[in-house]
Amino acid sequence: MASMRAVATLARPAAATLRPQTLSALIPSSASASTTTSSNLINTPTTSSSSSRLRRSIPSRRPISTTAPRSSARAPKPKHPAGFVAPDQAALDELRASVQEFVRAEIPEEVAARTDKENEFPADMWRKLGDMGLLGVSAEEGVGGLAMGYQAHCIVMEELSRASASIALSYAAHSQLCVNQLQLNGNPEQKQRFMPDLIAGRKVGALAMSESGSGSDVVSMRTRATRKADGSGWLLNGSKMWITNGPDADVVVVYAKTDTECQPSKGITAFIVERQPGLQCLRKLDKMGMRGSNTGELVLEDVFVPDENVLGEVNAGVRVLMEGLDLERLVLSAGPLGIMQAALDVALPYAHARRQFGRPIAEFQLVQGRLADMYTKLQVSRAYTYATARRVDESGEIRTADCAGAILYAAERATEVALDCIQVLGGMGYTEEMPASRLLRDAKLYEIGAGTSEVRRMVIGRYFNKEYTVAQ
Repeated sequence: MASMRAVATLARPAAATLRPQTLSALIPSSASASTTTSSNLINTPTTSSSSSRLRRSIPSRRPISTTAPRSSARAPKPKHPAGFVAPDQAALDELRASVQEFVRAEIPEEVAARTDKENEFPADMWRKLGDMGLLGVSAEEGVGGLAMGYQAHCIVMEELSRASASIALSYAAHSQLCVNQLQLNGNPEQKQRFMPDLIAGRKVGALAMSESGSGSDVVSMRTRATRKADGSGWLLNGSKMWITNGPDADVVVVYAKTDTECQPSKGITAFIVERQPGLQCLRKLDKMGMRGSNTGELVLEDVFVPDENVLGEVNAGVRVLMEGLDLERLVLSAGPLGIMQAALDVALPYAHARRQFGRPIAEFQLVQGRLADMYTKLQVSRAYTYATARRVDESGEIRTADCAGAILYAAERATEVALDCIQVLGGMGYTEEMPASRLLRDAKLYEIGAGTSEVRRMVIGRYFNKEYTVAQ
């Protein structure tokens, strides 16, 4: 397959051509954005020829109806680059087709299985993702991004997760938690210094917020940043836990306490920390699932950070965190979609090939019911995620309850669908010869990481409380 950034100019008038379809049998030759087939239950566009161009135009602004109150929708500052125009469905379909082609070539099942078994991220994948332009989907074009918005980011996340949830998780930590934080909160000089290498895949990014004693309760963190006596910058000391990409990261957005006397939420600052001797990965975690999405414990010992690497304002780190938290939940909610689709990709052909009592097990009503439930859970989850992302892209409105709700619902359904996949496969589902067990192990992470299901429900409950307090 040719090495070209086929997607890197998706959002520009003179778009690059798609690479030739080499395994087009996996994509229906004719399907609208809302049609599916029994062999490939995914919203797929009409397959493009190698000379097709990825288009982008101003879409019709269809209102998204809802009965929820609108008063608490947050719009503290723009979430898209200047001049952003939401991509139309044709451009999104072209993107999906291109990413599907990429994963067929670069992340076949052998790569996904090896990544899981060896618990090691394929190092060459970063440059491949960068060459495709996928590491800066929501970043501005001036630093190498696509400026395509959050529907596009969700599409990439879903399709990568369909191939390998662990590779996709590392992708999200890099492209959303690191790159998009810089996009949202970095000043022009910071963006020019850090984002081109991150978007090209020459450097790996991460975000370090959680600690062993402060996961969901992030403001209780113990990592400290103290001002150097000569006023030249800051010294960071402490540790961070469960850091995705931590063992590999060259650039880490680190949150640390800069004022221990004030209210906890007021004394945290975000720093852009570059790899240096004082920043070490103490250990790489051996996880149940998402193996190969390298995760570790970071230790900071007198790590020097110059003033120009403060992200946002001093003591305003919680604001920086919250600027991206809803969008993090939104993009990550597409991960479970890919896992559910992968489960159907495994269960459907097996159910039609496996014969018992003289006929395929797919002809038994109980099996049909299980498959129908799997499909329905995926489609409902997909509709929720993309409706929320479309609202962000087309109106700039970010509804906290829906960002939390999308990942809450999709994550729990993904675990159920993965279990159903194992049940359809029977004994084969309980072996490592099939990917079903990997899907289950990977799916469970989404009920824990990036905020537990319990915290997500609490976020939604607080949203209701805020609405009714305002109304009274």
